[in-house]
Amino acid sequence: MAIIALVPARAGSKGIPGKNIRPLCGKPLIAYTAEVIKQAGVFDRAILSTDSADIAAVGNTFGLETPFLRPKELARDDTPMIDVITHAMQWLKNNGTPAKLIVLLQPTQPLRQTVDVLRAIEILHASDCDSVVSVVAVPAHLSPDYVMRIDDDGKLVNFLADGVSVTRRQDVRQAYVRDGTVYAFRADTVYKHRSIYGPACLPLIVQAEHSINIDTQSDWEEAERRLGCR
Repeated sequence: MAIIALVPARAGSKGIPGKNIRPLCGKPLIAYTAEVIKQAGVFDRAILSTDSADIAAVGNTFGLETPFLRPKELARDDTPMIDVITHAMQWLKNNGTPAKLIVLLQPTQPLRQTVDVLRAIEILHASDCDSVVSVVAVPAHLSPDYVMRIDDDGKLVNFLADGVSVTRRQDVRQAYVRDGTVYAFRADTVYKHRSIYGPACLPLIVQAEHSINIDTQSDWEEAERRLGCR
């Protein structure tokens, strides 16, 4: 039963056309993820799930396997990631490499640290959890305790009912947001729950300086700045 790195990279990016193979500081975006996989040294296979022969060719150059091209119906804007994952898992199972653990690594995180990937796998191995998901801390001033909403009468009210009782910065509760650096989960979690999270999901706290999810041109420019080529 294998430990699989799964890299989803479809061709139809709208925000940044050709994003996954566009050069970022001198190398294709997808290369950053491929290099982390190689540095980790723990994966039995590194599978690139893509619908594009061009992306496949670039991925192959950096050591990713493309044993199949993803069907077009699984590469639309609204395709759930769980469908992409189950497609890859089923292909592996049908072709002699059933997965035990899957680590989903999206190419849009070029600041990802190898140590964080290894930590996620270690947590999964050391516990009976269903999954490990990376998160970054939300700055205190953006805590849900401070978030407001406008109700049906146009009045400004606390988004959380108990947020009204939080009046001091010291009392603000720490919140976290999924950042996309790493999703590590058991194959059984997908089969039993049709979810990469499952009922028992543990956090991997990632430092904010090691996290950026590239979705827009401004994200791209920030990545260039933080990588030192802008």
